[in-house]
Amino acid sequence: MAQDKRIFLIFNKHKRLTRLWQFFFTGWGLIMVASLVAGALFTRQILWTPISAINMTDIVSNQFKMSNASFAGTDTNGKPFTINAKSGRQEYDSPNMIYLESVSGTVVRIENGTDITDNIQANRARYNRDTKKLTLYGHVRIDSSNGDKILTDEMGIQL
Repeated sequence: MAQDKRIFLIFNKHKRLTRLWQFFFTGWGLIMVASLVAGALFTRQILWTPISAINMTDIVSNQFKMSNASFAGTDTNGKPFTINAKSGRQEYDSPNMIYLESVSGTVVRIENGTDITDNIQANRARYNRDTKKLTLYGHVRIDSSNGDKILTDEMGIQL
């Protein structure tokens, strides 16, 4: 008996169709088409995880984070100051407030015409960029070059 070759006529004459058929049914084609369709559906949202698994409060409150943050400048008297922190963050809703953790630094102040250097340490701090006020929290320790020492839970410094 003669073998019927009409069944494979489409695939033998059209090599491109054969390659396309093999591509899609090896699995890679299906994965690529599924990812293109999924990408088109999710272009309006960046999140690829379920919404219930995301803590949006944490994302919004820790929008901008810094490690080993350092800030230096001059105060209203023209005296230099430096502030160092283990970490710092800025919130999305209040960009003028900078929240710092494990704070240390130096501030130079004038008392009776002499410059006094204050070494500062605190657990946390909040710096308001508008008012240029540094508020220190938690085990605040200030050692001055004139021998003064301050230990308190909270202290504000106008820079």
